[in-house]
Amino acid sequence: MNFPKLVNIRQTFSRPLVEDVPGTVLAELKRLNIANQLAGKRIGITGGSRGIQNIVPILRQVVQYIKEQGGEPCLLAAMGSHGGGTEAGQKEVLDSLGLTEAMLGAAVVTCAESEIIGHTREGIPAYIVKSALKLDGILVVNRVKTHTSFKGQVESGLVKKLVVGLGGPQGAKQFHGFGSTELSRLLVEIGEVLLAKLPVLGGLAIIENAYEETALIQGVPTAEFIQEESRLLAYSKSLMPSLPVDDIDILLIGEMGKNFSGTGIDTNIIGRTRIQGVTEPLSPSVKRIVVLDLSEESHGNATGIGLADFVTQRLVEKMDRQATYLNCLTSTFVIRAATPIHYADDKALMEAVQYSLSSIAPENLRVVAIPNTLFLTECLVSEPVARQLAVRTGVTIAGEAEPLAFDSQNRLLLNFL
Repeated sequence: MNFPKLVNIRQTFSRPLVEDVPGTVLAELKRLNIANQLAGKRIGITGGSRGIQNIVPILRQVVQYIKEQGGEPCLLAAMGSHGGGTEAGQKEVLDSLGLTEAMLGAAVVTCAESEIIGHTREGIPAYIVKSALKLDGILVVNRVKTHTSFKGQVESGLVKKLVVGLGGPQGAKQFHGFGSTELSRLLVEIGEVLLAKLPVLGGLAIIENAYEETALIQGVPTAEFIQEESRLLAYSKSLMPSLPVDDIDILLIGEMGKNFSGTGIDTNIIGRTRIQGVTEPLSPSVKRIVVLDLSEESHGNATGIGLADFVTQRLVEKMDRQATYLNCLTSTFVIRAATPIHYADDKALMEAVQYSLSSIAPENLRVVAIPNTLFLTECLVSEPVARQLAVRTGVTIAGEAEPLAFDSQNRLLLNFL
């Protein structure tokens, strides 16, 4: 079978950058004006399961600042049901991200048990991990970005870190159980209860650019959590990367994993959510999604595998079914845990993919290959796509088109710039 030829391209996106991360963190903490609330107090700093650029130096500076004011800082595991919903699992995830006592200079506190500390106007309980209730103050640190399952005033950020992250397995399960159409509203309503009940001192919002670099670090006063996060969310969305074209026959993804997106594959990038009862986005339009591997950083959690149409056998073998199923059961988006068509041989896999699109001649297939759904600056595209991009600003075509290459074990080789 003839395969399409692919050529390297480089996309250029807006690139604001924080040059001095520790210095910016210190300035924003001072701007929060909380120094007089730290002396002699035990202060929890939230730490989650997401890979965030510069999270270690950011948290290390927060720890140092609290100590300098006479406080006793600790890292508070805030990851909902991630880590398998256990204390041991939470610690394993935090360790993998470098969030350890040795690295941060503060004790790491894990907890998988929650209790109800209040209710919304509709009577919906607000859960919080018991470890948070033993603290004198909480600083919420998280990246602000668009969510992969719902859209609203706030999505993934400081408020969600409270509601879902510090809600623990019980809070996460309840929240996601309401269904995607209710999540944006309930995130705000439950968040308001927690902000009123907990000793939240403020937040530190992080925004990343399309190159996964720290674009902004901003202190957010407790009273402005929802309003300010909404503004920051809009800015974050303006910096998001995107696929080079919207009309794609085959999207090849080198790796999926929770270090790239909470859903393993970012639904905002691929234009596919697979949530029952929710209309799929119109753009981008991708006929076949193929995923080759699961990242080590995902620890076997293959949440989002069901967003693909074809995967490799090696990805399936790396899948920790218990962690994957728990994640998808908690979110209620169970189809995302479904195992797609898979092959042990990448060449056979690609033959099957093309066979499923046999009405399109190989030389006319619109193919885009990306390393993952987080890094989109360097891609491979087929010749029809390259011709379209030749006149596009912000795109550089490098080299000549080459046929798909496979190694001696018939593994597909995607050689990005």
